[in-house]
Amino acid sequence: MAFQTIPEILVAAADREADRVWLRTDDGSVSFAGALAAVATIGDRLRAAGVGRGDLVVVTARTTPPYALTWLALAALGAVAVTTNPASAPAELRGLVDQTRPRALVTDRGLAGLVDAAGVEVPLLDVDDLVGDWTRPIPRAIEPGFGNDIGPADIAVLIPTSGTTGRSKLVMQSHRAYAMAGEGFPWWLELTRDDVLMTSLPLFHLNAPAYSLMGSLAGGAGLVLLDRFSGSGFLDSARRHRATQFNAIGAMIEILMRQPERDDDADNPLRLAYTGPSPSEERQLQIERRFGLRVMCGYAMSESPYGLIWPRGTRPFGTLGVPRQHPTLGHVNDARVLDAAGDDVGAGGSGELLLRNPTVTPGYWQMPEETARVIVDGWLHTGDLVTANADGTFTFIARLKEVLRRRGENLSPVEVEEVLEVHPDVLEAAVVGVPSDLSEEEVKAFVVPVPGATVDFEELRRF
Repeated sequence: MAFQTIPEILVAAADREADRVWLRTDDGSVSFAGALAAVATIGDRLRAAGVGRGDLVVVTARTTPPYALTWLALAALGAVAVTTNPASAPAELRGLVDQTRPRALVTDRGLAGLVDAAGVEVPLLDVDDLVGDWTRPIPRAIEPGFGNDIGPADIAVLIPTSGTTGRSKLVMQSHRAYAMAGEGFPWWLELTRDDVLMTSLPLFHLNAPAYSLMGSLAGGAGLVLLDRFSGSGFLDSARRHRATQFNAIGAMIEILMRQPERDDDADNPLRLAYTGPSPSEERQLQIERRFGLRVMCGYAMSESPYGLIWPRGTRPFGTLGVPRQHPTLGHVNDARVLDAAGDDVGAGGSGELLLRNPTVTPGYWQMPEETARVIVDGWLHTGDLVTANADGTFTFIARLKEVLRRRGENLSPVEVEEVLEVHPDVLEAAVVGVPSDLSEEEVKAFVVPVPGATVDFEELRRF
């Protein structure tokens, strides 16, 4: 199989789309060719600062064009971006820097307080100085073979799976994984070069860079970056930028649904939303009617952007879909479900979901034992409990490690959370197990009320 790299996808997009607008915000826009010129210039500045092939660079990755272009420049250099949450606590940033010993830390002046409090001793590179005016990149010729010394199996990014003051589990992801995700995303969602993708998701996770950024490049579509999610301003942003598609995770769509209804909610250019896991069929149809769009559902994780997706042209409500495949390479992804004894389950059976495909992580950085526990004979143990359906789709039950054991019964905290979040006074809920006097566990719920609402716990228990 022939695989591509991140710079190859970028160069091909610039050659094919040239002066068409690619990246845009309320502050301006840049074309595909302009973005490539900017990336090459940023690469020169990174190289002058001592960053080279194989070097680790911690990046406090806000969802803004300067950080997105710097992410691409690091990839084109063959450096490894260690993307981290700019809202991290100082001890978390210090822990990540101590763990990875990076060549540099790319940040911005707005985070000077965080960096100072972290007390990190590493060269600091200001992202705005590296990039300059991203809407007016310096015109330049791109050398033949730009980025060609990068291989598909080379590591592009280390993704911290959680903030920590000690050793974070860092998922290694390859150029091949991001390139294949970009090639697949427009095909899975039936997007064209006339679409404009919009995301407010973080660049320090997988979704935004793999699907929105790389997907827009591979498909020749526009890309809108929102530096944060705003339930009250989201539709207005879509209208301003003529966005036709957006990605959502967590409670984002539910927060949109809980905004005061307006007569013009469906008067927007959006036609498609991608999210996961699936809402109920009833709730999904309510969402679609209100905003005049179609919701597409799927499943993936930092360890593999090729997870599951609804097959093109189908509506398997409530499911995670089927294994994602590649638009030109064909069948590249397999899924199986194993029970507690390690045996494959049949239709209707439940167990842990396993994936095998070319985008599965090579492992966790400098954690061989953890890697060996999760990747066995090429199969990624996702840690997610699913049901294998007769039609080839899979339905999510719970994270395996989150399954609660109460009075002899396995219980999914996700199911309890979903019921609590249906209550009109509850914005979000989180359910955990706590020690029980009767052995095993009791169930404890934390709830965030809707602004202005008061939660009556006895009434909530009855509900």
